[in-house]
Amino acid sequence: MKDNAVFESMERELNRQRQNIELIASENFVSEDILKATGSVLTNKYAEGYPAKRYYGGCQFVDEVETLAKDRLCTIFGAEHANVQPHSGAQANTAVYLALLNHGDKVLGMSLADGGHLTHGHPLNFSGINYEFHSYGVDKESEMIDYEEFKRKVFEIKPKLVVAGASAYSRTIDFEFMAQCCQEAGAIFMVDMAHIAGLVAAGLHPSPFPHADVVTTTTHKTLRGPRGGAIMCKEQYAKDIDRALFPGMQGGPLMHVIAGKAICFHEVMQDDYKEYAGQIIKNAKAMEESFIEEGFRLVAGGTDNHLLLVDVKASCGMTGKVAEKLLDEINITTNKNAIPFDTEKPFQASGIRVGTPAMTTKGFKEADFREVAKIITYCLKNADNQAVKEECIARVKVLVDKVTMYQNKTYIGD
Repeated sequence: MKDNAVFESMERELNRQRQNIELIASENFVSEDILKATGSVLTNKYAEGYPAKRYYGGCQFVDEVETLAKDRLCTIFGAEHANVQPHSGAQANTAVYLALLNHGDKVLGMSLADGGHLTHGHPLNFSGINYEFHSYGVDKESEMIDYEEFKRKVFEIKPKLVVAGASAYSRTIDFEFMAQCCQEAGAIFMVDMAHIAGLVAAGLHPSPFPHADVVTTTTHKTLRGPRGGAIMCKEQYAKDIDRALFPGMQGGPLMHVIAGKAICFHEVMQDDYKEYAGQIIKNAKAMEESFIEEGFRLVAGGTDNHLLLVDVKASCGMTGKVAEKLLDEINITTNKNAIPFDTEKPFQASGIRVGTPAMTTKGFKEADFREVAKIITYCLKNADNQAVKEECIARVKVLVDKVTMYQNKTYIGD
């Protein structure tokens, strides 16, 4: 690469990904085929519009790629219609709001403080600025979704749209019950399944299909694809949603990323993907056991999916921000995260969020994740002990040295 400054930063990032234990619940490692596609000649092609209805010539081959991606996504989830052009999950959600809502319409979404997402009504986000968002959350005792409160709010508020799904919720979501409430109340039901899409695809989490009217997702979390988003919906909403995305809020789609999405969906359709998704959950349960054995408090008591919320404030008297920094120093990557009924400010937080998809991709099994949890708890219990820190770094190195990734590939900076 002629640009040494960029090359050196890429190389350092590659080394970080190789040397760190990656526990960010929303991150994963794509296959080399997806890396090739996202760095391919398709980045050169402008393709405003949709297959067979483009505003530029020369789109016949990128049309093939986008059609493959759409068809595969519909096959995986049993969807009636798919749009694979959103650049992100946030833009997928925004397109749905633009298609189905008028400015100021009432919407009910999961509280960010209880595990929801910025685009589910945060007052500083497009969603909260443009629509009258109300929120539902979790029961204070169980820290699981309070479905009775949810039902009551659906009928009291009478929202035009209800949004289900979360970015930091470790338990199974009952989409069927929520859909029934929406149907009875005359609300459109939307599910943002960005975090759990891969588990749904593998049949390991209840599916929002056919209950939801609209489903959005990212492609880079448990689906293990390139960074991007997608929308699926019932046929009756297809034209409005497609029009809202383009020309409503995006211009030309990123055809190299759509190619990566198509490859991702092909990989999800293979037999070994279900085994991978199952291992994600097994590994999360293994971490759960180890954290509990070490006396750490887990939000909602544990996990049914790919992530855990660890209450570090209650467990060892520190904020999530401090815990994140301490773990980064021993080469374990996590993120600080608010927990339900948090007394800390969001940028400090009382918890950390940990997830298993990325290191499961690298080949970690239950024993590896038990060791990871033990390293985390040992480090945080002995925050001021330099000898403990050095021991933890050594234990992390033993784990990461067992696996290799992206070896000797020129297209990723080597």
